[in-house]
Amino acid sequence: MRLRCLGRGHRGIHSLRAKLTMANVALLALGIVAATAISLMAARHYLLDKIDSELLATRSALQTAGFSMSQIESLSELGIAMDQFTGADAKALPSSNGSVFVAVDAKGSPVSLGPLKPTKRQRAVAEAAGHSGDPATLASLAAEAEPRDIRVDDSPYRIIGARLSDGTLVLIATSTDALHEGMAKAIKLDLAFGTVLLALLACLTLISVSRRMRPLEDMVETSSAIAEGDLTRRVPSSREATLEVEQLRLALNSMLHQVELAHRTREHSSAQLRRFVADASHELRTPLAAIRGYLQLYDKGMLNDPDQRKRAWERVMTEADRMGRLVDELLCLARLDQQPELRFRNVDVSRLVRDAAEDLRVQQPDRPVTVTAEGAVLLRADESGLRQVLGNLVTNVRTHTPADAPVHLEVRRQDGVVRLCVADEGPGLAEEDAARVFDRFFRAGGGAGSGLGMAIVQGVVKAHGGVVRVDTAPGEGLKVTVTLPT
Repeated sequence: MRLRCLGRGHRGIHSLRAKLTMANVALLALGIVAATAISLMAARHYLLDKIDSELLATRSALQTAGFSMSQIESLSELGIAMDQFTGADAKALPSSNGSVFVAVDAKGSPVSLGPLKPTKRQRAVAEAAGHSGDPATLASLAAEAEPRDIRVDDSPYRIIGARLSDGTLVLIATSTDALHEGMAKAIKLDLAFGTVLLALLACLTLISVSRRMRPLEDMVETSSAIAEGDLTRRVPSSREATLEVEQLRLALNSMLHQVELAHRTREHSSAQLRRFVADASHELRTPLAAIRGYLQLYDKGMLNDPDQRKRAWERVMTEADRMGRLVDELLCLARLDQQPELRFRNVDVSRLVRDAAEDLRVQQPDRPVTVTAEGAVLLRADESGLRQVLGNLVTNVRTHTPADAPVHLEVRRQDGVVRLCVADEGPGLAEEDAARVFDRFFRAGGGAGSGLGMAIVQGVVKAHGGVVRVDTAPGEGLKVTVTLPT
C-alpha cells in the first residue's frame, strides 16, 4: 500500500518528473540568457561600430579637404541655428542623425560665430569632452584613433575631435541614446518572450514526462499488488514506453514469472511434504499397532496355545518385514529426491527385460508372459536403477492383476530413444486413479502394497532424464511406457 501511495501521491519537488522539468527549464533558461547576451552584444558592437565609422569618416573628410575656420563658419552658424530652433533645453537631437558639431578655441570654450552664440547643448558637449574645460583633454581627442564615450545631460554620446588646416579644434559628437533605448527594449522583449517560452516548456515537459513515467507507475502498482499477495499481476505494455523502459518491463515480468513459479513450486512441495509425512505416519502406524497388539497379548499370557503363539509370531514378522520394506522404499525416494549420482555404463536393456519376465514366470507359472525385444538394445544407464524400475512394474502387475492375466514386455529403439513398455490385460484403472498413480502412498482401490512403487519408478526415470507415461481405462488393462534418451 505504501508503494502505491508513493507512486501516485508523492509528486513533490523531489520526484523524478519535477527534477526533469526543472532541469529542462534551467537548460532552456541558460540557453535563452546566453543567446540574448550574445545577440545584444553583437548588435551593440555593430551599431557602435557604424557610429564610430561615421565619426571617423567625418573627421577624415574635414582633415583631408583642408577646411579652415572661416570656411566652416557657415556650417557652424547653420548648426547653431538648428539647435536654437529645436530648443536648446530640449533633449531632442539637433539634427536628423543626433549629431552635434562645435568648434572650440585654445581654452576649450565653444566659439561664437557672429551674432549666434553657442547653444547650451554645444557648451555641454564641449564641457563634457574637456572635463570642465581641460584643453589637454580636448586636444587629445584629435589624436585618438577611436571615438570616446561621454555623457551630456545624462544622455550617452560618442565624440571625436578633428584639427582644421588653421589649427582650430572641431568636436563632432553623435548621440547613442537611441541605441541604448533600443537595447533596453530588446532586453525587455527577450525577457518577456523567454518567460512565456519557459512556462510553455515547463507545461509540455510535465505532460511528456507524465506520459513517459506511466510505465514506471504501472510497475509500482504491480509491485504493490504482488506485495499484497496477487502473484499473477504483470506490468502491462504501454505505447509511450521507451526502449529502455520496455526492456525493464520485459525483464521485470520475466522475474515476476520466475518468482510466481518458485512460490507455487514451494507451496506444492510443502503440500507434498505435509501429505507425505501424514501418509508415512499412517503407513507406519498400522504395522506398529499390529506388532504392539501381539506383544501385549503375549505379555498378558493370552497366547497359551502353541498354534496361537506361532501365528502371532508370523504376524509380527510379516508386519516387521512390511515396515522394513516401507522404510527402504522411503529411503530410496529420499535419495532420488536428492538427485543421486548414478553409475552409468553400457547396459543391455533387452537382457534386463528377459530377466524380469523369467522372474515373473517363476513366481506365477500360470500367467502368460510375452517378450518383444529386437536383439541387444544398449543404453548408457544405471543398471540397478533400471532393474528396480522393471521389478516395480512387474510387481505392480503381479499384485494388482489376476494370476492368469496376460502380460507383455517390449523394448525397442526408435527416433533416438529407447522405449520400454510393460502392459497387462487386467482390470485397468479409472481416470481419477490414473491421474494419481505416481503419488506416494497411493493405492488404487485400497489394494495391497506400500503405494510407493510407481513413485520410485518415476523418480528413477527422471534421474535418467526420461519420462514415464500410463495408458489405461477400466476393463482395458494398464500400459506403462518408459522413454529413455540414448
